[in-house]
Amino acid sequence: MLTTLNTTYTDTRAADLAWALGREPLPALATLDLELAGAKLQLRLLGASHQVLLEEERGSHCSETVACIPGSSTPLPLGVAKRVDDWEYEFAARVEVLSPGSFAGRAQELLALVSDHPHGLAGVFPGSPHAFTAMLAQRYEGQVHWRTWHAYPQDGQLVATRTRVGVRVSVPL
Repeated sequence: MLTTLNTTYTDTRAADLAWALGREPLPALATLDLELAGAKLQLRLLGASHQVLLEEERGSHCSETVACIPGSSTPLPLGVAKRVDDWEYEFAARVEVLSPGSFAGRAQELLALVSDHPHGLAGVFPGSPHAFTAMLAQRYEGQVHWRTWHAYPQDGQLVATRTRVGVRVSVPL
């Protein structure tokens, strides 16, 4: 699903992004509710980037926020591996720096991929067709995965994140 976000572009620099687990739902400009084989997932586009809410039928919850969070002291990490309730949570992020021509092509490619996908949500900010946040979710092998992209055309930066949440499996010794 592709939408134009009715807000000013406040998420203006990749370096301003912060990461947080367990935050309460923040006001969203657009949402997509998904059922993925027993998991309820809500993809949320914020004025300052994204939030994903995950709930499984057992009642476990997980909330990931990647956004410009006032007062946050947790910058966007390159990688995180944590246990959240009964889940193993893995997060990775990278920043790509692209030339203006490459950036425009990559932006169009990502927006087409996400907007045409049944588990995709993308929002374009007013003022630039290449200023966007996009999210794509899927479930396979008992794990929920999502990817996000945050585009900063003025700096030629594209922040890509990848998250995997799976039920912790205990291995007998």
